[in-house]
Amino acid sequence: MAYDPGAIDATLAAAVGDEPALIVELREAFLESVKRCLESMKSARTADDWTSGALRLKGLAASFGAVRLLALAGEAAVGQAQDAALLRQLHRAIERL
Repeated sequence: MAYDPGAIDATLAAAVGDEPALIVELREAFLESVKRCLESMKSARTADDWTSGALRLKGLAASFGAVRLLALAGEAAVGQAQDAALLRQLHRAIERL
């Protein structure tokens, strides 16, 4: 799957136009939300909690055009809870945003 580091910024620019300060603010809010989802997955006590966090993450990724994160969150939603390898992949994908 291709990784497009500008997809999020392009999505935001399409939504708010040429407002660089607003784009930065929305991008930061997106990243904070994504990180909260990942933390909720890491601390999930049940498989349902894990799946819920993964689906929230998948929805965020889809809304902002983060295709790699979308694919990984989709894998997590149907995969084994607390999959350490998948958590590492998610963390790396978020760092690249």
